[in-house]
Amino acid sequence: MGRVIPLEDVRETGQKLQPLLDLVSDDLEAINRIILDKAVSDVDMIPELAHHLIDSGGKRLRPMLALASAKLCGYGGNGHIRTASAVEFMHTATLLHDDVVDESATRRGRKTARMIWGNQASVLVGDFLLGQAFKMFVDVGSLTVLRIMSNAAATIAEGEVMQLAAAKNTSTTEDDYLSIINSKTAALFSAAAESGAALAQRPTEEQAALRSYGKNLGLAFQLVDDALDYAGDSSRLGKSVGDDFREGKITLPVILSFRRGSNDERQFWNRTIAEGEIADGDLEHAVSLMRKHKAIEATFERARSYGSIARDALAIFPASREKDALEQVIGFCISRTH
Repeated sequence: MGRVIPLEDVRETGQKLQPLLDLVSDDLEAINRIILDKAVSDVDMIPELAHHLIDSGGKRLRPMLALASAKLCGYGGNGHIRTASAVEFMHTATLLHDDVVDESATRRGRKTARMIWGNQASVLVGDFLLGQAFKMFVDVGSLTVLRIMSNAAATIAEGEVMQLAAAKNTSTTEDDYLSIINSKTAALFSAAAESGAALAQRPTEEQAALRSYGKNLGLAFQLVDDALDYAGDSSRLGKSVGDDFREGKITLPVILSFRRGSNDERQFWNRTIAEGEIADGDLEHAVSLMRKHKAIEATFERARSYGSIARDALAIFPASREKDALEQVIGFCISRTH
């Protein structure tokens, strides 16, 4: 049952992503088939719930990084397809878990699985997908890839716990925030990018370069995501602007606005974020404070800085179609509107 979003839907995400899509389009079709096959279970709720999220769209960015890095490193087998499929399952599992932790009502413009099937089912199906992912990693037969992905899974879970501890805490520092997004988001970007070099058994410096590329790309991606929650267009984001504000999430725009604000402004953040007392007009006031203190602008600027580090990480690789595609992804992550 179910379907995977066709490639033409993914292609709407922007011209900067087109070189990567062109590079991996054939492999993406194979990934779609694997996803449909591995999301099957005799327990009816599992495929129903899994496909609710899988079919809702998404850029397939993380699996595409795994595919492109394998091509960049001259990998000649087919393990990269199964690896990329497993990466997508890992990502989907984290989204299911994340929505439960954050008590999110919508994702990609649709009700979250937890709103339809409940928190318990969402967590357990997320666990099922994570288990399927690691079965695929084992099938790939690379202990190095298995180690990379196991480390990433543990790091992502740590990031979730770190975010939970920081929720509604206005004393959270920028360093704390960066540690959270490095674990929650950048870890899987990094693992996906490094996997190609590991599969191709490339030298340590190339594996390290792709690991750094993925990490810094992931940091840039999340910084932009957090800025768009206050500066984006809800019709393009697939969620309501200000969801992070309503959920009491401590993101960089909030941290910078709090640090740069007056005592009265800090009291506003404590009331709305820490105490959760949000009144009509508070979101608009929050955005106005962020603009006053250039917090959104600074968040985008930091994203561009991490994008530059990601670009420099690729410098050790010779010019190629694959390298160009990976460089174009940086521009997409920084300039995207959703």
